[in-house]
Amino acid sequence: MEIIAEYGQLFIIIGCVVGFFMAWGIGANDVANAMGTSVGSRALTLGQAVMVACIFEFAGAYLAGGEVTSTIRKGIIEVGVISDSPELLIYGMTSALLAAGIWLLIASYFGWPVSTTHSIVGAIVGFAAVGISVDVVNWGKVASIVASWVVSPVLAGTISFLLFTSVRRLILQSDNPFMSAKRYVPFYMFLAGFTVAMVTFLKGLKHVGLEFTASESIAWALVIALVISLIGTLLLQKIDDSIKEKNGAMFNGVERVFAVLMIFTACAMAFAHGSNDVANAIGPLAAIVSVVQSGGEIAAKSTLPAWVLLIGASGIVIGLVMLGYRVMKTIGTAITELTPSRGFAAELAAAGTVVIASGTGLPISTTHTLVGAVLGVGLARGIGAINLGVVGKIILSWIVTLPVGAGLSILFFFALKGAFG
Repeated sequence: MEIIAEYGQLFIIIGCVVGFFMAWGIGANDVANAMGTSVGSRALTLGQAVMVACIFEFAGAYLAGGEVTSTIRKGIIEVGVISDSPELLIYGMTSALLAAGIWLLIASYFGWPVSTTHSIVGAIVGFAAVGISVDVVNWGKVASIVASWVVSPVLAGTISFLLFTSVRRLILQSDNPFMSAKRYVPFYMFLAGFTVAMVTFLKGLKHVGLEFTASESIAWALVIALVISLIGTLLLQKIDDSIKEKNGAMFNGVERVFAVLMIFTACAMAFAHGSNDVANAIGPLAAIVSVVQSGGEIAAKSTLPAWVLLIGASGIVIGLVMLGYRVMKTIGTAITELTPSRGFAAELAAAGTVVIASGTGLPISTTHTLVGAVLGVGLARGIGAINLGVVGKIILSWIVTLPVGAGLSILFFFALKGAFG
């Protein structure tokens, strides 16, 4: 308690710096999951993708980022075990943020798409199990999180497989694909709008002082989805059935219709990603702030300050602008060949999976989710459409992430403990 009274403000300042650094790493690495398919399918240029991601990643992180945060903050370790030594939680969460941030910086520089959720969860489990006690880790919660890393790509892959199959049967294999696209694409726009609006109303707006009941949320989400669908329908009227150049590729009328749709799904995926993955940065930061401001008390539940969400949202956007293009190129073009129709199915499936997870408070990996969704689209065309060598390297990078995050976190934990303890 004396250490917190003496160094409390310093702990908060250090926590904000490393929390921002971690959020920067999320922007630099994980935003590729939101935008890589749009760039890879040539629906958006790199510059357009960055602009869309900046707006919607920030909105998702700030408006809907609080639910998953509670799981990252207090679900992984049994804080009651260290109630007599709350400074250990501060050292640990600071170490976890710094360790995960450094690994994300390295991975982003080399263009490796790794999981930020893997990074931070591995770092937290590492310092807790080795630095404090094996008993402090809530292994049941860790098991459910690890299970979600398997469930999420399977779920996203299944949804994207079904979505692309529906696109193929309703549009691409119809007698008049172009007219079928104009007829059915507004429905897909409605689906994307409804998905994102629901999580915003149900989980997000309470962080800015607005709360809606389930029935009110459904009503408003239907209205917003309808407006988006109508706007999309108007945009589609301007597209004719001719082959034209778009962002360096030649597309027929059908694919140009899907390119319009991908703008909507890119916004949806960016919003969903921001809402889920901001927790990886601000969850540990929120724990540090809570312990210091309460004078050393580790509360079972604490209010998430709006400025903490702001730090996470800002870090994501700045990291994206500075280094996000490297991983974006890797995931957008290397796994399988993407067209706007394929990219749409992958993006909407991933967005839907992430939104479900964000709403239920389960910190899934968006990297796993989007790779699963892209694989689902590829499998819909046969195993030969997938670059298995690239997929193998991506899975290897996922495996390495856990031990690296844990190892660095343990080193930083003992360094901080030695410096302040």
